[in-house]
Amino acid sequence: MNSLLAALERLDAKKNEEWLAELNDRKKAELSFHDKQRADGADVADSNKKYYSVTHGVNDYVQNWIASKVKGKVFLDYACGNGQSARLAAMAGAELAVGIDISRVSIENARQLAAQEGLSHNTFFVQADCENTLLPGNSFDFALCCGMLHHLDLNQAIPELQRILKQGGTCLAEEALNYNPAIWLYRKLTPHLRTDWEKRHILSLRDVRFIRQFLDVQDIRYWHLAALLVTPFRNSSFFGKALAAGDAIDSVALRVWPIRLMAWMFTFEMVKH
Repeated sequence: MNSLLAALERLDAKKNEEWLAELNDRKKAELSFHDKQRADGADVADSNKKYYSVTHGVNDYVQNWIASKVKGKVFLDYACGNGQSARLAAMAGAELAVGIDISRVSIENARQLAAQEGLSHNTFFVQADCENTLLPGNSFDFALCCGMLHHLDLNQAIPELQRILKQGGTCLAEEALNYNPAIWLYRKLTPHLRTDWEKRHILSLRDVRFIRQFLDVQDIRYWHLAALLVTPFRNSSFFGKALAAGDAIDSVALRVWPIRLMAWMFTFEMVKH
């Protein structure tokens, strides 16, 4: 723990200009994009809020996963954005909940929110490169990658994640899935919501096979297909019942191959053995 805290403090002490000089053009573009997205405390999901209105299923799963795992442990919110997951881990009793992100604005937002919630004592947020964190190896018991692996070069990020997890450490990933043509069309029609790299790197099962070269992949789950059809009714009085029906259909349909490949999202655990 002491070596981790010392490394976090060294990272935080680096001048912003010095840190920026070490980034390649792709990473600088990601940083600039997400600084703008997170301005004034905004959440990137705000721009897609109507679709995220149906994602309580995966949201509850991720939040329950955090709450059930992290008490007394060291947790990493990997590309933390405004730090929601790290703050949840801190509230659930993590010994230390760390959030790293390439965006300086995101880190400032996360620190402010943690302070407002009385969580400064067991959180640490720092601007860092997820592909080269500069953190000591074998540091984290649990980690979360929430909608962010497709922003990274997996050839760099997955070995780095393997390095910084403790032996037996587990990382939960939540990602959009690559196969649904309707979702691909939506992405094509909304280019302003993504960086060029992100547009080309939505995760597929081929990426999962790559990850298995470094980490044991377990418990793959698929989320939200029929539920997406309920989105137009999100402001209606019967939205709750319609969404419950969509979720019920998904609980059956997304067990079937290849229907599951049409899901909007999937989750999986990555374990270091």
